[in-house]
Amino acid sequence: MNVRRSAAALAAIGVLAAAAPATAAPSPKVTVPAGLFGKGDPTYDGVWRQSLALLAQHTAGEKPADRAVTWLTGQQCADGGFASFRADTGTACGGKGAQADTNSTAAAVQALAALGGHDDVTGKAVTWLKAQQNKDGGWGYSPGGPSDANSTSVVVGALAAAGEKPAELRGKGKTPDEALTSFAVPCDQKGGGALAFQPDKKGKLEANADATAAGVLGALGKGFVVEPGKARDKAPACAADGKATPARLADNASAYLVGAVSGSGHLMSAMPGAENQPDFGNTADTVVALAADGWTKQAQAPYAWLEKNAAKWAEQSGPAAYAQLVLSAHAIGADPRDFGGTDLVRALDKLGPAPAKQAAAPEKKAAAPEKKATEKSGNSVWWIIGVGLVAGIGVGFLFSGRKKNRP
Repeated sequence: MNVRRSAAALAAIGVLAAAAPATAAPSPKVTVPAGLFGKGDPTYDGVWRQSLALLAQHTAGEKPADRAVTWLTGQQCADGGFASFRADTGTACGGKGAQADTNSTAAAVQALAALGGHDDVTGKAVTWLKAQQNKDGGWGYSPGGPSDANSTSVVVGALAAAGEKPAELRGKGKTPDEALTSFAVPCDQKGGGALAFQPDKKGKLEANADATAAGVLGALGKGFVVEPGKARDKAPACAADGKATPARLADNASAYLVGAVSGSGHLMSAMPGAENQPDFGNTADTVVALAADGWTKQAQAPYAWLEKNAAKWAEQSGPAAYAQLVLSAHAIGADPRDFGGTDLVRALDKLGPAPAKQAAAPEKKAAAPEKKATEKSGNSVWWIIGVGLVAGIGVGFLFSGRKKNRP
């Protein structure tokens, strides 16, 4: 719920890789516009980080500033899609202009649908998203690109947020559930229960925690915002018997995630060639995924780890990172204003236009001094932000968090 959202890129080899450090300075060629959250170059994640920031503010009980919302709606292309960033909205999308992608569009839909009052914008965006569905039932990052678990899941969340019934959508053949099932690693194989981002060139499925967390939400028909629910008693386990259903897919994926965070309490970065380090963003996404599937007890350990270690990461990474943590707190019923001594909502508010209405903070004891991260700050990899097309395969370099955490 990113994304994804630091910037993580999906390279041509088919795995997520770091594209730039979270603390990268703004490009001298790009001016960060007024109304946009964060100070970093928005070229690859402007719409994504704005959407997550607005959604997190709304979820925390705040009314985002009008100019922040107007900036987002103003990014829409004439055909209904959203690109990662349009520096000049007077230039049409497509051709040599900005290229609309499913991830930016789906993130914007989720945010604007939650805020309400933007049916004209979300309606056009939903129509655009439906038109991009592939024959296998899924979505790729770019129109016409091969389906992947992350893009399919974030689009499903957007359609559900807009009042659609994505499970019934088979625009060109199969349904989204069928697409997600095709990415699931069988229980009797290495990484059983997990989802792959995409099959490799030989059709092999390799477990990917980022895609798995996204896939849980997609299978359940849920978006970035998950309401706290009643905890399930029995721990999840990967099971292959009986009829394959979206609920079974979600449970199997949850079982993989529980195993992945057991012991350490966090996921590790899967970026090729990167330093072996914790992945804060995907750990936050795992908390949301487990809570969405009712495994609230199992989500407590990774959330506790985030409380101890993620404040510095969010400070370095920017608005989408703070938004991810706010949404993870909301998913398990925790207070995002008391996150290990850090007020996540206040920290997010400082990175953009002041909200039109700030929710009153609940009374609590004086907060302890802010704790420093005890682990190195890792790059987040979840919901996806586009960077550009990979030649020959039509898959965009993807930025996350999910997709997506630029300052």
